[in-house]
Amino acid sequence: MRRFHERVLGSSRTDISASDGDIWLLGVCHRISQHESSGNGDTSNGFAAFEQDFRSKILMTYRKGFDSIGDSKYTSDVSWGCMIRSSQMLVAQALLFHKLGRSWRKPLQKPLDQEYLNILRLFGDSEASPFSIHNLLHAGKSYGLAVGSWVGPYAMCHTWEVLARSLRDANDHEEQPIPMAIYVVSGDEDGERGGAPVVCIEDAIKCCSEFSRGNVEWTPLLLLVPLVLGLDKINPRYIPLLHSTFTFPQSLGILGGKPGASTYIIGVQNEKAFYLDPHDVQQVVNINGDNQEVNTSSYHCNCIRHIPLESIDPSLAIGFYCRDKDDFNDFCSRASKLVEESNGAPLFTVALSRRSLRQVSGDDASVESGRFYDDAAATGMEPVNEAGGCANEDDWQLL
Repeated sequence: MRRFHERVLGSSRTDISASDGDIWLLGVCHRISQHESSGNGDTSNGFAAFEQDFRSKILMTYRKGFDSIGDSKYTSDVSWGCMIRSSQMLVAQALLFHKLGRSWRKPLQKPLDQEYLNILRLFGDSEASPFSIHNLLHAGKSYGLAVGSWVGPYAMCHTWEVLARSLRDANDHEEQPIPMAIYVVSGDEDGERGGAPVVCIEDAIKCCSEFSRGNVEWTPLLLLVPLVLGLDKINPRYIPLLHSTFTFPQSLGILGGKPGASTYIIGVQNEKAFYLDPHDVQQVVNINGDNQEVNTSSYHCNCIRHIPLESIDPSLAIGFYCRDKDDFNDFCSRASKLVEESNGAPLFTVALSRRSLRQVSGDDASVESGRFYDDAAATGMEPVNEAGGCANEDDWQLL
């Protein structure tokens, strides 16, 4: 399986050089470059911190030996479940950040954190686990998910949206397995004008309101942004923008790879993309009860692999986790600056409302310079200025 994977994805490398600059790993900068180190050029502390951070990220791989999926005879997802596993990794990191914080590292000694074990339990390979491959396949039927078939990032993102909604409806008065709203970012509402996806603040607020059943204005938010950034390969103009998304504190990385060989990209160094690889085959593991001495080594990776960022498939999805309203405001501020650096070809844009989108699309002014005015109070959200704070005027720059 490893040899087959390398023929598809290409040979990965494990070498890391301080001369290639610092490493950004899901919003955290690990300073390992020579000019950032101490006077004697020792970068060992930076490397050690990066390695501990990398190895603390949750790994999901092919499994074998689980209960058959639905009415099929499949007891393994080998050769076809890599996108599902990659998406499980992204959602697992969001739950880690939410429950334990970005600074959490897997302890070297037991007992293990109970919250960490609770998160792993959600992804067990059986129908009893909310985020199992079994339940994801069932939730994604309308998007083409099927046992034994590969799936793309767009369908995968919407499958998580469907699964979260069904779990919320089924657990009406219980604690939700996923304690955050999911917002899959898309283009304009009728999908006819094309262009970059739009983070619509009204839609984000609506997602939070629906998740809380109207009880609160804002909840933690998982943003998923499916993108197609080229035909056979990524248009080079998008590479610096993809790199920059890893500097966002809200970064959850990228679902990407090559056709038929998805990976979970969690970091960048110069032109390198560090990733977690779901293509290793492991026996199914059941984490049950409150046993804090359980072996979870199969959920982590000690081999640090990287591929050229430019070599990943142009069909991908970016993830972001916003803990609260202020965090979302900060995300919007950073996104606006990223658009300014895009030379007219942004990964995604930000707008206050769908109405504002229609106003700007009907204006003769260019998107880059066009401004519109809206009643921000109607959405319960104050506009964000370029510094990440609240603007004094109720206007918003359409990116």
